[in-house]
Amino acid sequence: MNTHENPSTSGVRTRRVRQVRIVGLIVLLLGLGSAGGVYWLGTREPDLSDDPMMLRYRKTTTRQMGLLFGRAGLMTDDATEALKRPGNQAVVVVAFSTIVSLGCFYFASWLESSD
Repeated sequence: MNTHENPSTSGVRTRRVRQVRIVGLIVLLLGLGSAGGVYWLGTREPDLSDDPMMLRYRKTTTRQMGLLFGRAGLMTDDATEALKRPGNQAVVVVAFSTIVSLGCFYFASWLESSD
Protein backbone atom coordinates (compact mmCIF):
# COMPACT_ATOMS: atom_id res chain seq x y z
CA MET A 1 0.00 0.00 0.00
CA ASN A 2 1.17 3.46 -0.82
CA THR A 3 1.10 5.81 2.16
CA HIS A 4 1.64 8.93 0.06
CA GLU A 5 -1.26 11.22 -0.57
CA ASN A 6 -2.75 11.58 -4.02
CA PRO A 7 -1.61 14.90 -5.59
CA SER A 8 -5.17 15.85 -6.52
CA THR A 9 -6.33 15.29 -2.95
CA SER A 10 -3.48 17.43 -1.65
CA GLY A 11 -4.54 20.33 -3.90
CA VAL A 12 -8.15 20.09 -2.77
CA ARG A 13 -7.08 20.00 0.86
CA THR A 14 -4.79 23.03 0.43
CA ARG A 15 -7.59 24.94 -1.28
CA ARG A 16 -10.06 24.01 1.46
CA VAL A 17 -7.60 25.11 4.18
CA ARG A 18 -7.18 28.45 2.42
CA GLN A 19 -10.95 28.87 2.07
CA VAL A 20 -11.56 28.15 5.76
CA ARG A 21 -8.89 30.67 6.74
CA ILE A 22 -10.45 33.28 4.45
CA VAL A 23 -13.86 32.61 6.01
CA GLY A 24 -12.32 33.06 9.47
CA LEU A 25 -10.76 36.36 8.43
CA ILE A 26 -14.02 37.59 6.87
CA VAL A 27 -15.98 36.67 10.01
CA LEU A 28 -13.47 38.51 12.18
CA LEU A 29 -13.49 41.64 10.01
CA LEU A 30 -17.28 41.68 9.71
CA GLY A 31 -17.59 41.23 13.46
CA LEU A 32 -15.25 44.12 14.18
CA GLY A 33 -17.05 46.33 11.66
CA SER A 34 -20.46 45.35 13.02
CA ALA A 35 -19.36 46.02 16.59
CA GLY A 36 -18.14 49.46 15.55
CA GLY A 37 -21.45 50.14 13.83
CA VAL A 38 -23.48 48.94 16.80
CA TYR A 39 -21.47 51.12 19.16
CA TRP A 40 -21.57 54.17 16.90
CA LEU A 41 -25.33 53.92 16.27
CA GLY A 42 -26.03 53.16 19.93
CA THR A 43 -24.14 56.18 21.22
CA ARG A 44 -25.96 58.53 18.85
CA GLU A 45 -29.32 57.80 20.48
CA PRO A 46 -30.27 59.90 23.49
CA ASP A 47 -29.74 58.18 26.84
CA LEU A 48 -33.03 58.32 28.74
CA SER A 49 -31.83 56.29 31.72
CA ASP A 50 -30.83 59.47 33.59
CA ASP A 51 -34.30 60.97 33.29
CA PRO A 52 -35.48 62.02 36.80
CA MET A 53 -39.03 60.86 36.06
CA MET A 54 -37.74 57.35 35.34
CA LEU A 55 -35.81 57.18 38.63
CA ARG A 56 -38.92 56.63 40.76
CA TYR A 57 -40.32 54.12 38.25
CA ARG A 58 -37.02 52.23 38.27
CA LYS A 59 -36.93 52.09 42.08
CA THR A 60 -40.48 50.76 42.17
CA THR A 61 -39.87 48.09 39.56
CA THR A 62 -36.59 47.06 41.19
CA ARG A 63 -38.32 46.62 44.55
CA GLN A 64 -41.17 44.68 42.95
CA MET A 65 -38.69 42.47 41.08
CA GLY A 66 -36.84 41.77 44.33
CA LEU A 67 -40.03 40.81 46.12
CA LEU A 68 -41.30 38.56 43.36
CA PHE A 69 -38.13 36.89 42.11
CA GLY A 70 -35.51 37.51 44.78
CA ARG A 71 -31.83 38.04 44.17
CA ALA A 72 -31.78 35.92 41.00
CA GLY A 73 -34.48 38.08 39.45
CA LEU A 74 -32.55 41.24 40.29
CA MET A 75 -29.36 39.81 38.79
CA THR A 76 -31.22 38.78 35.63
CA ASP A 77 -32.77 42.23 35.35
CA ASP A 78 -29.37 43.87 35.83
CA ALA A 79 -27.86 41.65 33.13
CA THR A 80 -30.69 42.49 30.75
CA GLU A 81 -30.23 46.19 31.38
CA ALA A 82 -26.48 45.88 30.86
CA LEU A 83 -27.03 44.24 27.48
CA LYS A 84 -29.02 47.27 26.36
CA ARG A 85 -25.89 49.45 26.49
CA PRO A 86 -24.10 49.85 23.14
CA GLY A 87 -20.64 49.26 24.59
CA ASN A 88 -21.67 45.91 26.03
CA GLN A 89 -23.43 44.95 22.80
CA ALA A 90 -20.27 45.74 20.84
CA VAL A 91 -18.19 43.59 23.22
CA VAL A 92 -20.60 40.67 22.74
CA VAL A 93 -20.38 40.99 18.93
CA VAL A 94 -16.56 41.15 19.03
CA ALA A 95 -16.36 38.16 21.40
CA PHE A 96 -18.71 36.04 19.29
CA SER A 97 -16.99 36.85 15.99
CA THR A 98 -13.57 36.21 17.57
CA ILE A 99 -14.66 32.81 18.85
CA VAL A 100 -16.10 31.83 15.46
CA SER A 101 -13.02 33.02 13.57
CA LEU A 102 -10.69 31.23 16.00
CA GLY A 103 -12.76 28.11 15.39
CA CYS A 104 -12.24 28.54 11.65
CA PHE A 105 -8.48 29.01 12.09
CA TYR A 106 -8.29 25.98 14.37
CA PHE A 107 -10.25 23.87 11.89
CA ALA A 108 -7.95 25.02 9.07
CA SER A 109 -4.86 24.06 11.06
CA TRP A 110 -6.46 20.72 11.91
CA LEU A 111 -7.17 20.10 8.22
CA GLU A 112 -3.61 21.05 7.36
CA SER A 113 -2.05 18.77 9.96
CA SER A 114 -4.26 15.75 9.27
CA ASP A 115 -2.13 14.62 6.34
